[in-house]
Amino acid sequence: MTIIWQKTPSTEALKYAHDDTLMQHLGIEISEIGDDYIVASMPVDSRTHQPMGLLHGGASVALAESVGSLAANLAVGSGYYCVGLEINANHLRGVKSGMVYAKATPEHLGRSTQVWNIRIVNESDQPVCVSRLTMAVLEFGSE
Repeated sequence: MTIIWQKTPSTEALKYAHDDTLMQHLGIEISEIGDDYIVASMPVDSRTHQPMGLLHGGASVALAESVGSLAANLAVGSGYYCVGLEINANHLRGVKSGMVYAKATPEHLGRSTQVWNIRIVNESDQPVCVSRLTMAVLEFGSE
C-alpha cells in the first residue's frame, strides 16, 4: 500500500497535540498509524455513557470525527489544513464497558475535499458504529 501521509505522523507527538481538548476529556488515544490508516481507542465509562449505561452515540461520533479529522490533516501538504463538512453514523451495537476502537481509512483524497470511512468496533472486533466523514481542504490564509 502507498503511504498517504504528507506530514510525518507519530503517536507520541499526536498525544501531546490533543492536550486540553475533547479527545483528552473523553480519553481518546491514537493507538496505531499505518501507511493509509489511523486507529484510535476510547474507553466506555461514565464519560462516554448515555443515561441507560450504554456508549453514547454522540461519543461514537466524537471518536469518529476525531480520528478522521486527524487523518485528514496528516494527508495534506504543508500550507493546507482540513475541517469537517459533514459526518454521518450508523450505530450498530450497544457497548456497556471496556474499550472501543476506531479505524479511519480514506475513501477519497481530493484537492478540495476528502472522504473518510471510520469503523468502530468493540474489544471482540464486533462492529459498533460505521461513520463517513467529509472534510474540506483549505489553504492557510484563505479563511
